[in-house]
This record gives sequence, structure tokens and C-alpha cells, in this order.
Amino acid sequence: MQKSNNKGQTSYVGMWVTQNGYIRHELQPNGRYDEARGNKQSAYQGRYKLNGDHIDYVDDTGFTADGDFRNGVLYHAGMILYREE
Repeated sequence: MQKSNNKGQTSYVGMWVTQNGYIRHELQPNGRYDEARGNKQSAYQGRYKLNGDHIDYVDDTGFTADGDFRNGVLYHAGMILYREE
């Protein structure tokens, strides 16, 4: 799932990581995400939906969370994630 709007913002699809690299969110183009924590790959997986600069997550167990993109940074559940280049 890609994110775009009238402002011509680019897609949010890609890898987002905390500053220390411990948590990594891969937002996939098919609307799925894969979250790694430390050495544990695929600690959480599920789907996401974008609405403007807001993201809603639903993991495969039914747990929900959300976040917001502001100035190229993802703020999610008390975490700050940066796009990995």
C-alpha cells in the first residue's frame, strides 16, 4: 500500500528503524508489515492502512496500534522510527 496525497509526498513503504536499530518496521507495498525486535526476526507481522500521515496497524493476532508520520519521522506507540536509507 503506498501513501500519496495532493502535496506529492512520497511513499512510506520501506524500512523504519529506531535510532538504536533495535526495532525495525518493514512496511511492504502489499499493505503488510513485518516488525523485528533485536535478534528476533518477524516478532510481529500484520497489515497496515495509511490515511494521510496516519498509520493503523493490525497484527495477525488482532492487536491494534497506530502512529503518525511527521517531518519524515514515524511516531508509533512511544517509539520514534526513522526511514532507513
